[in-house]
Amino acid sequence: MTNSLTRYAPHVLSVLRVVTAFIFLLHGTQKLLGIPAATRMPDFLSMLWVAGALEIVGGVLLIIGLFTRPTAFVLSGLMAFAYFIAHAPRSIFPTLNGGDAAILYCFVFLYLVFAGPGPWSLDARRR
Repeated sequence: MTNSLTRYAPHVLSVLRVVTAFIFLLHGTQKLLGIPAATRMPDFLSMLWVAGALEIVGGVLLIIGLFTRPTAFVLSGLMAFAYFIAHAPRSIFPTLNGGDAAILYCFVFLYLVFAGPGPWSLDARRR
């Protein structure tokens, strides 16, 4: 059974990349565009505004699988930074400080740095 599932691993990697990037993109559109839920727009070039811009641009790049490794590297760092700046001061436990998503994003993006985008990506087409 393992061999039959292993052959799908590259394609599931592409699905992981797209789904993760889409959900991540929604964090940026919520911050900067008020979509899907209206929020107060952060001040231009504030840390929150820059994070929202990186979430939108990085999310789109990862969805299409373009410049996947460098984009995932930057976004992994962004999520590590977000965790230690915004979440860790509240509590040591991620389930109490609301940082569990930031940790997951950080490590999924770090995985994409090493694993690449998978076959369903513009990066794969460019090769």
